Amino acid sequence: MFAVTVIFDIHTEEMDRFMPLMLENATLSLHGEAGCHQFDVCTDPCRPNEVFLYELYTDAAAFDVHLRSDHFKRFTAETAPMIAAKKVRTYRAVQQ
Repeated sequence: MFAVTVIFDIHTEEMDRFMPLMLENATLSLHGEAGCHQFDVCTDPCRPNEVFLYELYTDAAAFDVHLRSDHFKRFTAETAPMIAAKKVRTYRAVQQ
């Protein structure tokens, strides 16, 4: 598995517009990309402008498919002005 975490810091006035677009992107990814196995969108009331994503893909190539998808490109273009900061990290499973 290939895991991806993303932390978004959203401009306060943009959260109501950002979340429906984020949830749509997650749904399209999970149901439309064979290599996407999990796409969780999480928030914490203590950090109201932060959105945390946890995504699982078959491998790095499946994540690359996600990054090239039309829905991801549309999401990125629409939400770019709403995002104050974004941190992406990737992880590969450790084989035992």
